Amino acid sequence: MDELIYNQTKIPKEQWRYGFRSSAATGCGWIAVYNALRLLGYRAKPEGLIRYFERQLPLIHGNAGTSIWGPWAYFRKWGFPAKMSARRRVFDALAEKADVCVLFFRWRRGWRFGAHFVALRWNGAEFVGYNTFRSSQGPDSYGPSLDAFLRKNGYFGAVLTYVRDKRTGQ
Repeated sequence: MDELIYNQTKIPKEQWRYGFRSSAATGCGWIAVYNALRLLGYRAKPEGLIRYFERQLPLIHGNAGTSIWGPWAYFRKWGFPAKMSARRRVFDALAEKADVCVLFFRWRRGWRFGAHFVALRWNGAEFVGYNTFRSSQGPDSYGPSLDAFLRKNGYFGAVLTYVRDKRTGQ
């Protein structure tokens, strides 16, 4: 597979299991890393990413998704300059300098809570996200500010992983 994944809910439940669950349900972490690698021009195999992330937290084994530090650890392990920040006020400045980012955020709808990972990048005018919403059909506009996007949607507990291409350096 070489194309980006825009909507994880479209992945057939039996394809790319993540622990005991489907990637459609809990795969956003590995999918964000997959999309980030593709945006950087690297080939990635979903099966390899799933194996890596399942072993990262062996007791959870992907059943509760991916750890917050998972994408950062993955990129660092494979030699990509990567940093993490939980300071939303600096997200825009960091993301504008990055080649690609992985954004983690928590959400709440009534009594339901959840979390999500997305790959994103700055295109010179706005931030563009991949696999953002359950209804995504392609890239999603985040507008000119990640902080404003997160605030507008009521997302909280956000962590940004800033990644530079290892071929171009820091």
